[in-house]
Amino acid sequence: MARKEEPKILPNNDLEKRIIEAFEVFDHSGKQVVDVREIGTILRSLGCCPTEAEVQEVILGTENKEATGNVPLTNFLPYMTKAMIEHRFYPASAETLLAAFKFFDEEGRGYLTKETFTKLMMEEGEPFTQEELDEMMQAALDPVSNVITYEYYINQLMVEDEVIASEETK
Repeated sequence: MARKEEPKILPNNDLEKRIIEAFEVFDHSGKQVVDVREIGTILRSLGCCPTEAEVQEVILGTENKEATGNVPLTNFLPYMTKAMIEHRFYPASAETLLAAFKFFDEEGRGYLTKETFTKLMMEEGEPFTQEELDEMMQAALDPVSNVITYEYYINQLMVEDEVIASEETK
């Protein structure tokens, strides 16, 4: 007996539309299902900044219990709609980032050395990969002084977020 096709899920609002569109990019079969390995990428494409533990939390909350390794849109859509309404997985605010940088800038110089920053990113909290660190350093590191002037770097991040947000509303 052939398996019945699931009816196409239609969005009820703009948020659901964004979630469905992001999901569909990775739905290679067109059956409203994605591989669990795509979930982190989908979350990031929605502007979320989850830790790996949070990605695993989303997978656990949405994975198909009968066919593990897959996440159906029917599970993902309500979970992510609720998570995004609650502003879960969103990037830190400028104030939070500044407080974190100041905490590690014990001498109050307004910058962190490349070595200190690298050590923090690779060894504290959830460690960055070398590729992630290299990408971050391209934006963060002042090429003349070879330090991270953190207020300037935070401003760059916030401007970048504003550009991304304005492009999403077009």
